[in-house]
Amino acid sequence: MDKQQLAHFLRSRRAHVTPREVGLPEGGSRRTPGLRRQEVAQLAGMSIDYYIRLEQGRGPTPSRQVLNALGRALMLNADERAHLFHLAGRSHPLVSPAPGEVTPEIRLLLSNMAEVPAFVVNPIYDVLAWNTMASVVMGGLETRAAHDRNVIRWAFREPDEQTRAWYPERDYLGELLVADLRASAARFPGNQAIRDLVQELSASSPHFAGLWADHRIAVKRNMSKHLYHPLTGPFEVICQILWIQDTDQRIVAYTAEPGSAPHRALRTLCDAIREGQLLSLGTASSSSRV
Repeated sequence: MDKQQLAHFLRSRRAHVTPREVGLPEGGSRRTPGLRRQEVAQLAGMSIDYYIRLEQGRGPTPSRQVLNALGRALMLNADERAHLFHLAGRSHPLVSPAPGEVTPEIRLLLSNMAEVPAFVVNPIYDVLAWNTMASVVMGGLETRAAHDRNVIRWAFREPDEQTRAWYPERDYLGELLVADLRASAARFPGNQAIRDLVQELSASSPHFAGLWADHRIAVKRNMSKHLYHPLTGPFEVICQILWIQDTDQRIVAYTAEPGSAPHRALRTLCDAIREGQLLSLGTASSSSRV
């Protein structure tokens, strides 16, 4: 715990919150901007003496409950809350937002990325939203049940024809996905969906269970990936992972160097979609497909 840095951070954030923002009366003239110490203590449900000691760098290590209360009182955003927990020497108990909450702005971005396959995943690799190119190279996402639109499940079940085509390097990707899932479990220790997926796959896949027992942790980075489509044959793309700010979601996009053979393959698929040669399979709800 860095008591002096924590004290400085609390004083700084207190100065940036006005009484009006937290529903308190102005209370006459103020010598300094922001909230008074007693107002923060009141909003956080703690004694004024305890809060003063925190601001003076003399207090004990605050509990997670106290840190959460301070985060609410000072109107901290997600990044500021994480920093508050870090200064206090506490791990930040992140909780994943409800699955499927992809913003309209991100859906518009996917739609505008019409020439490359792009989709959004959450920490357990549920595919939450996608564009038409992604559906084409991933075998018709619209036809899959929501439970089955999960990249990690595809990697550890008996492959069907679609999965074999999309996952030619299935074993290698499986190792990366399990290491990434381990990283998500560390970031979101209270996430029940992660626990449920681990329990499900550990019971159904000895390969997954063995990889999970290795305790390898690594966030999945940009990498090369092999794709296949009957119209183009096999081709290799760059798999790019883009974090979406203030969420636990990521955009996965398959790109290629302009003028390269993989780029021409992607253009062939894109042109076929525009000309109606490749129709999207099934009908997706507006909350999923873009």
